[in-house]
Amino acid sequence: MPNTAFSGQRVLITGSSRGVGRACALAFAAAGAKVVIHYHQDENAAHRTLEEMPGNGHLCLQANLEDPHSAHLLVQEAHTSLGGLDILVNNAGIFLPHAMDQLPFDEWLTLWQRTLAVNLTAAATCAYTAAEYMRQQGHGKIINIGSRGGYRGEPGQPGYGASKAGLHAMSQSMAQALGSYGITVHAVAPGFIETAMARPHLQGAAGDAVRAQSPLNRVATVQDVAHAVLFLASPEAAFSTGCVLDLNGASYLH
Repeated sequence: MPNTAFSGQRVLITGSSRGVGRACALAFAAAGAKVVIHYHQDENAAHRTLEEMPGNGHLCLQANLEDPHSAHLLVQEAHTSLGGLDILVNNAGIFLPHAMDQLPFDEWLTLWQRTLAVNLTAAATCAYTAAEYMRQQGHGKIINIGSRGGYRGEPGQPGYGASKAGLHAMSQSMAQALGSYGITVHAVAPGFIETAMARPHLQGAAGDAVRAQSPLNRVATVQDVAHAVLFLASPEAAFSTGCVLDLNGASYLH
């Protein structure tokens, strides 16, 4: 029997040509939703994802989320193309090394600002724009992909840790601000995730050490994260608004 839990729902997922975003796009499509896949540079990967998605009415849109105006236009275009917007998943993010003791100030500052622009300001812009439409229709779901790095710190990538901590706090603030309009806002805070990009790092002794951080002796899969996102987007999670769902296999507890 086909899964129709999200039949007729209209979904925008940022950064969804690969990795977690791709897994979310496939999962929402399999549950009956119409999905906009967003990409920045990898058009081929976006279209490969599109070709694998069940159902119809899906499409790809390009935007450089370092520019908040592009993020704003992305949501507007998704809303127009889908004929509405019910669910926004802010998944796009970058992880740029910029250790404070290894770079000259100007280079460090550039990487810090780029990280916050994509990971936090773009997410805020997309949420703001989506909420404009969701308020008018009286319902909506916003799910932000945070990180355990927002709790434990990221010494080599301080902008990443700061942006994810900000994303968690932003989710809670928006949940309080938007609840009266029928809009729920959540965050997911994964630990290490096995993606194609991370797979080489998970080989050998380094990978064994990463897996050993969890008593389950593994890292998250992209499907683990997608399942959490779909739950938070479901009616069953309506009273969980404002939550930050840890998804790190007990590798970091707080």
